[in-house]
Amino acid sequence: MGKRYKIGWFSTGRGAGSKGLLKTTQDAIKAGELDAEIEFVFCSRERSETEATDQYLDMIKDYGIPLVSFSYQKYRALKGMPNPDPSTPLPQWRIDYDREVMKRLEKFHPDLCVLAGFMLITGPEMCEKYDIINLHPAAPGGPAGTWQQVIWKLIESKADTQGVKMHVAIPALDMGPTATYCTFSIRGKAFDRYWEEIREKTVEEIKKTQGVENTLFKTIRQHGAVRELPLTVATIRAFSQGKVRITKDRQVVDAAGHLIKGYDLTGEIDRMVKDKLP
Repeated sequence: MGKRYKIGWFSTGRGAGSKGLLKTTQDAIKAGELDAEIEFVFCSRERSETEATDQYLDMIKDYGIPLVSFSYQKYRALKGMPNPDPSTPLPQWRIDYDREVMKRLEKFHPDLCVLAGFMLITGPEMCEKYDIINLHPAAPGGPAGTWQQVIWKLIESKADTQGVKMHVAIPALDMGPTATYCTFSIRGKAFDRYWEEIREKTVEEIKKTQGVENTLFKTIRQHGAVRELPLTVATIRAFSQGKVRITKDRQVVDAAGHLIKGYDLTGEIDRMVKDKLP
């Protein structure tokens, strides 16, 4: 029997989303659905910064996973610096923070690192050292930004398809090559009447009158959100089984070493979520 596939887990531990990702992955490992182990969790907050993070740290302790914490906010305050602009290259102090993190992780040797509710852009040195993937709530080629921004852009462009992807983390936000993905239609029985309701309205009007309570917006989100946890687990499984991997120059290849534009997990994810949607 070969060695177990080792995962490095990076999170800010802000709340329910971070806990859900960790629990789902740990449950899959325990159930034997993933032949892997979380080698460490790195948290960019320390105990007593927020109550939600303290609960997250308690959860890691209960699982018996090695924890490394190093507060980004305390480090930033010590340097007397504002948060960097995500559209510009990271400043030196921010790269130094990554170096401090890597120093604390020296004894670990993960096969793959997962950003799971990690609210920082990973700098060039960290992206060079580790194979890192990040969840993004859009299909390959879809909009960048938060899930809210993605959905508004889909509505504005009258899109037919949405998806969820995990991409290779690079220093530019949401821009790395797609590692894995799943897609789904946002037309048909579950959606058409809601598209019809907004046919004569602009996105600005919808934002002003209903905002995120708009039924089309909520339905698109529901169909995307239900796929995020299954995609995370299925992605780690695909990597651990050698079906997909990241090359030295940060490209994505399949088991035969052929360059791919992401490993399509749509069929597998559809089977996993079929009983979770109305």
